[in-house]
Amino acid sequence: MRKYMFGALSLMIALSISTVAQSDEMTLAPMATSKFMNMPGLPTCMKIAVQRGDPSKGASTLLLKFTPGCVVPWHWHTAGEHLIVVSGSGKAEMKDGKPAVIKAGDYAYLPAKNIHQFTATTAVTMFDMPDGAFDIHYVDASGNEIQPDEALKAAKKNMGAPMKKPMTKQ
Repeated sequence: MRKYMFGALSLMIALSISTVAQSDEMTLAPMATSKFMNMPGLPTCMKIAVQRGDPSKGASTLLLKFTPGCVVPWHWHTAGEHLIVVSGSGKAEMKDGKPAVIKAGDYAYLPAKNIHQFTATTAVTMFDMPDGAFDIHYVDASGNEIQPDEALKAAKKNMGAPMKKPMTKQ
């Protein structure tokens, strides 16, 4: 599953005009020319444009767009994530924490290997800056890792209904 996600991210980078090679020069990735794409293993209501770096190899900057009601179901990442909301609002939830409303201008840090989910309450645009290579591991209500298709199908079916918080990741 990881190789599939890394391959898809590499393809996205190759196709994205907005990705600028890393160098000692300033990186400019205008939103107007960013190429947003759906990625296998991620909800179709979420689109990504790589702004800098190679997310399959290390730290990067991703620009994300979510449609209202979009849910990225319970999951965790090997790397930590820095999120900055550009527009809109959503609900971020950590497994053992209280849900947090995040809106334009807000910053959130999600520690590595901590189970969380995100729900867009309006259309949302945000930056996601993972500390390392991007991967995603979906979990069920028991905290067991499940395949992306299974997680996304359940999220789509339950869209708008509160989800049970998963138990501790194993």
